[in-house]
Amino acid sequence: MAVDTITRNKIVSMNYTLTDNAGKVLDASEGEPLEYLQGHQNIIPGLEVALEGLKPGDRKQVTVQPAEGYGQHNPELIFALPLGQFGGQPPQVGMLVQLQSPEGEMMATIKQIEADQVTLDANHPLAGQVLNFDVEIVQVRDASEEELSHGHPHGPNGHHH
Repeated sequence: MAVDTITRNKIVSMNYTLTDNAGKVLDASEGEPLEYLQGHQNIIPGLEVALEGLKPGDRKQVTVQPAEGYGQHNPELIFALPLGQFGGQPPQVGMLVQLQSPEGEMMATIKQIEADQVTLDANHPLAGQVLNFDVEIVQVRDASEEELSHGHPHGPNGHHH
């Protein structure tokens, strides 16, 4: 049986540890490999490009700059809303909230609460950061027609929307 390599339309299963430049662990697969569909923007661009051509058993360390990760921190995505818009649930610093914007739904983190307003940041929490991945490729397989049409992996038991 030929060993599959990571190319467009392959389902990739990988273990990873993500650290910042200080070595602090930001995220890790912790024994539950992450599955994604190569070439369909399921993961950040800088990591997807770096994994192209790897095979099961390969390990790689990848450094992703902000422009190829979650983008630069955008000060225009920091804004304030009246406290009254938060209804019955009292906001707390650090809380993630879902908001409706003219472009659709967006997530924002509560950064500050004042007497009559709440300051939010809609940047991705990792925006502006250099990301360091330590990756081990576990499995590479062909995507099913259903996975290709949906643009993501469905796992061993199928997937229901």
